[in-house]
Amino acid sequence: MIRYTLTRGVLLIAGLLVSSVLIFVTLRVFPGDVAQLIAGTQASPAAVEALRESLGLNRPLIAQYGEWIGGVLAGDLGTSQLSGASVGAELAQKAQITVPLGIMSLLIALLIAVPFGVGSALLRGRAGGTAINVTAQTLAAVPVIWAGMMLIVVFAVWLGWLPAQGFPRHGWEQPGQALQALLLPALTIGIVEGAMLLRFVRSATLQARGQDFVRTAAAKGLTRNRALIQHGIPAVGLSIVTVLGLQVAGIVVGSVVIEQLFTLPGIGRMLVTDVGTRDLVKVQSELLVLTGLVLVIGFIVDLVHHFVDPRQREAA
Repeated sequence: MIRYTLTRGVLLIAGLLVSSVLIFVTLRVFPGDVAQLIAGTQASPAAVEALRESLGLNRPLIAQYGEWIGGVLAGDLGTSQLSGASVGAELAQKAQITVPLGIMSLLIALLIAVPFGVGSALLRGRAGGTAINVTAQTLAAVPVIWAGMMLIVVFAVWLGWLPAQGFPRHGWEQPGQALQALLLPALTIGIVEGAMLLRFVRSATLQARGQDFVRTAAAKGLTRNRALIQHGIPAVGLSIVTVLGLQVAGIVVGSVVIEQLFTLPGIGRMLVTDVGTRDLVKVQSELLVLTGLVLVIGFIVDLVHHFVDPRQREAA
């Protein structure tokens, strides 16, 4: 287990380094000049060049990358080229919205996927199972922004139960209002991601239904469905944990869109704004943090899967 963890840890670090290089290079390919943007359209070429030099934009790219990644390794994500504010401090502040939004979305996705996915498998061939399966396929194909707009119309405009946009000015000092502000965005992401996960839970449950240990339990007197619930569902849980690592990436991408739609001042909305203003240091640090989050969760899920499943340990 220790050797496996160290190997995966090395791969994680390598993945983060490769991601940092790709992020850094890709952002330099985009058109636009940060110095010109800061100085304004009326600035003289000399003034723009002087600003470019003060920002270090005229240095070799390898030197710029080395300074940035060196700061990241030291725990410093850099400072905004436009405002001069600490990127790490801003990310920590925005994470107070994005992280709870992601957790709520994941919980909603699980509450949808697990019971309805198992139910769809148990009701296979019946009207109820078909209805669940068709509904899941439809919801999984719905763009997250369209789902958000429909939920706003129903729960904010027609029923007036939840706020359509915004976040309390004092944040989590008003926990009730903060949760209300996040509930509709979390439902939007959770429903779409839950529909995708539901189909996997259904397939995994059907696969477990045909396993020898389930048939043996049924032969000892249990009904087929009870044997599946008692003996097959725990085995399905391991597969669900693995897929959850992939779902995190979908939730991260969904939060970028949903924070814009619901005007939530989170990391996703900040990222879109910073891309538009060409604040390169902030954008590259934000992208690295989001990429690192996905890679770390995948690393943890991989370790859990390896630790729980003896077949993985034997293969290693």
